[in-house]
Amino acid sequence: MPTRNVNLTPEQDAFIDEVLVRGEYRNASEAVRDAIRALQQRREIDALKVEKLRLSIKAGALALERGEFDEVDDENLDAYLDGLVSTPAR
Repeated sequence: MPTRNVNLTPEQDAFIDEVLVRGEYRNASEAVRDAIRALQQRREIDALKVEKLRLSIKAGALALERGEFDEVDDENLDAYLDGLVSTPAR
């Protein structure tokens, strides 16, 4: 298995010591590998969120091109936005 040297802050080092004392991991390498798996998972979720946002933007742009939008005056904007929160998406 490849090895790497990493520099930890004192707080990170203390945290690893705590989880080892509690028996959550057998050694620091296991704890660090678990942290890296969590980082990988978070990045995958973030990528899915970005893709969903891109699709939503594309759908919104296409709706605008088709003329599917509501015009709202400044004085009615708050009420309109409140209505969006209280009504299901169409």
